[in-house]
Amino acid sequence: MDKGLVIRTTGSSCTVFTDEGLTRECHIKGNFRIRGIRSTNPIAVGDRVTVETQPDGTTWIADIDDRRNYIVRRSTNLSKETHILAANLDRAILLVTLRNPETSTTFIDRFLATAEAYRVPAILVFNKIDLLTTPEQQAQLSDLRTLYESLGYPTYAICANRIDDPAALPLLDQLRGRITLLSGNSGVGKSTLLNALLGREVTRTGQISAAHHKGMHTTTFSEMYPFLEEGTWIIDTPGIKGFGAVRMEREEVSHYFREIFRIGRDCRYSNCLHTGEPGCEVFQAACRGDIAASRMDSYLSMLGDCNEAKYR
Repeated sequence: MDKGLVIRTTGSSCTVFTDEGLTRECHIKGNFRIRGIRSTNPIAVGDRVTVETQPDGTTWIADIDDRRNYIVRRSTNLSKETHILAANLDRAILLVTLRNPETSTTFIDRFLATAEAYRVPAILVFNKIDLLTTPEQQAQLSDLRTLYESLGYPTYAICANRIDDPAALPLLDQLRGRITLLSGNSGVGKSTLLNALLGREVTRTGQISAAHHKGMHTTTFSEMYPFLEEGTWIIDTPGIKGFGAVRMEREEVSHYFREIFRIGRDCRYSNCLHTGEPGCEVFQAACRGDIAASRMDSYLSMLGDCNEAKYR
């Protein structure tokens, strides 16, 4: 038996990079699907696994090591709860754009809350800043960066097709020696950034739908690529439409909004949902403007869909 790292999954099979430096195509044993794992993919990119070769030469996943973290989205398969995007992450980058297409603050906040829930440090990277040509658009970028940096989330502003620009060096330093997940809506430039980081074209870049100003999906599965130096990996993921309150109780949602959790500790009731209950410090802070209206809207949106499959 050999140990290795899952670097690509396609459903019933996966590619494993073994500790000996070999790439092995492996089948997934059916018994992984009856272990109570409520996921469409019991094995995910980033998993550490044990592989064994059968007498007929085929290679199978025999076991999965415990995960230190992972990040999920709601599954589009209604018979399951989640789809695991990747596991054992050091960083998660959310690539966002303010134009062509516009990433909503609700999407950003849902991603950040999901990362908080599964203990994955998150970074926001604003792409296509060359399209922000008016003072109003540049002020919007500045305001969003100020908001999220005040909450403790690092932010960067780049043009993915000019990743060799000195301004991008601080972002590259965040990636060195780490396993990083790259996520975002379709059309925000994930493939362009990935190709620039790797120095070669490994994914198709998509076009923006003229009718809806949204990206069209070009990636259908997660895949992991080495770059920069040994121990540095980046994981490309499918374009995501949205993140829901997956496996979250209503009372837990506020725990994943840093400022709401901090202020909420002073609420009169320990189980306060911050929707106007008596003695709710969060509600009062929101009325004073101490909590950004966009963040409060995102929190209430997630609170409202805890038991729904509305965001997939």
